[in-house]
Amino acid sequence: MTTPAEVWLRGPVDGIIPVLQPAAHAILQVGEDVLPIASDLTPDQLWARPGGVAAIGFHLLHLPGSLDRLLTYSRGAALTPEQLNALAAERAAHEDRLELPRLLARFAAGIDAAVAYLRTVPEASLLLPRAVGRKRLPSTTLGLIFHAAEHSSRHAGQIVTLNKLVRGG
Repeated sequence: MTTPAEVWLRGPVDGIIPVLQPAAHAILQVGEDVLPIASDLTPDQLWARPGGVAAIGFHLLHLPGSLDRLLTYSRGAALTPEQLNALAAERAAHEDRLELPRLLARFAAGIDAAVAYLRTVPEASLLLPRAVGRKRLPSTTLGLIFHAAEHSSRHAGQIVTLNKLVRGG
């Protein structure tokens, strides 16, 4: 069996403007890196916290939530009550310990929604100013999209590393 090339080496993602291709590639790669390795975790592996770090389950919950929030800001919108509730749920993830199928479904849906959103972003909006969070910190549409992809990649790396640790390999 041949391992496919990384997403960024497979060419453009259909329907996404050229300047957003790197973000689309990174977000799709996150899904490809995480979903196969997380699909068979036991509950103990999912919620293990070696050295006190955040568990894989936390990252599986936080990654699509943060992706959704950052892309909401990139549209120039405020967070909805549902998004604020999801953020609160992330803070309680280690206590609530959601089951793996629910986490994986939310994760996959978050990746799909992010890529679908990127297909709708007009190039003329990329440098529009955007406010982030309650403090309304300054960014742009492009800055938020880039950070959403980068932030997701960071958490995916943590999941990949933790996966090796909790499996003893």
